[in-house]
Amino acid sequence: MCTHTPFHKINKNKIQQQQSFETNEGHLKHLNMKTITTTNFLKSLALLAILFSATSTFAQEEEAAAKKVSISGSVDAYYQTNLSASDTQPQSFGTSFADELGFALGMANIIATYEGEKTGAVADVTFGPRGESATGGYNLNQLYAYWNVSDATTLTMGRFNTYLGYEVISPVGNFNYSTSYLFSSGPFSHVGVKADFALSDDFSLMLAIMNVTDTNNNLTGAYSAGAQLGYAGQFLNFYYDGGEVLGFEVDYTGGFDLSDDFYLGINAAYADNEGEGFSGVALYPQLATSDDFTIGLRGEYFSTRSDFIDDDPSVFAATITGSYTIENLIIKPEIRLDSWGNDVEPYFDADGAASKSLSSFLIAAIYSF
Repeated sequence: MCTHTPFHKINKNKIQQQQSFETNEGHLKHLNMKTITTTNFLKSLALLAILFSATSTFAQEEEAAAKKVSISGSVDAYYQTNLSASDTQPQSFGTSFADELGFALGMANIIATYEGEKTGAVADVTFGPRGESATGGYNLNQLYAYWNVSDATTLTMGRFNTYLGYEVISPVGNFNYSTSYLFSSGPFSHVGVKADFALSDDFSLMLAIMNVTDTNNNLTGAYSAGAQLGYAGQFLNFYYDGGEVLGFEVDYTGGFDLSDDFYLGINAAYADNEGEGFSGVALYPQLATSDDFTIGLRGEYFSTRSDFIDDDPSVFAATITGSYTIENLIIKPEIRLDSWGNDVEPYFDADGAASKSLSSFLIAAIYSF
């Protein structure tokens, strides 16, 4: 639609025209500034959107990575008193850990695990008497990296706990709080490389080349070889170091669910190092009386062997342990009796006389996370 200016208004003076022109020019400048401001605002908004999107993506990637990292571990402490002897005469059974009287500490165990698509790593750190005894004061229980080469093959290199025996270093993995002679006499950990093969749904095979047992650094140039053949939860284990430390050991570890509530664990081992060594067998019957409480017995016969001794010393050890679980806390009351044969008298009785046997009571608290 056109708008016509009346004739009598055409002859307005130049001052009014100039004022009108200046007013329009100012209005156009205002519009241009507004357009520039709006454009800059939209650019800033777009930049913020890009930054937010990038930050969100990075945060999601960080969250996804964080989910691959897991932290677990345990802490434990105990109280122990002798039943057949005075607590004023310090003495213990001669097996690893739980060898203090009165209130005592176990260890703090912190395990950091990273799992990638095909690779991963584990750092298992310990603090406290139990951990120091197990690692020689090194504080590193396990430290290794692994590669899942395929669904059936895994390669591992570093320091890892032994595959020999029924019991382990962490009290969370054992039913009894005190440990057996078989466990205490064998290796705790190895440093080397191993390959695990899943041969079928039931069969497995592990082969390893390592430093000699329980050594972090190889200062002698000697190595050890290890192997494990597994079938449906039963394991036959081998270790050989050419007589450097342990010599040769063959070990069977397994167990059977005899019913829904009754389990029987078994460990038997034989070791020889140029005429000296040990042998023994331990049974671990365990009965679950409820969802929260299980009672178990470790009955062990253990004998040391030497070509330089006529009568090989032997010991029978019976340990009754209860296990009561409250959330992540496990309370374990335990009574233990060790009795040596032959002429071995490694203990003292309540009167301070030499004795072949020693009994004690302990109660342990173990918290896992």
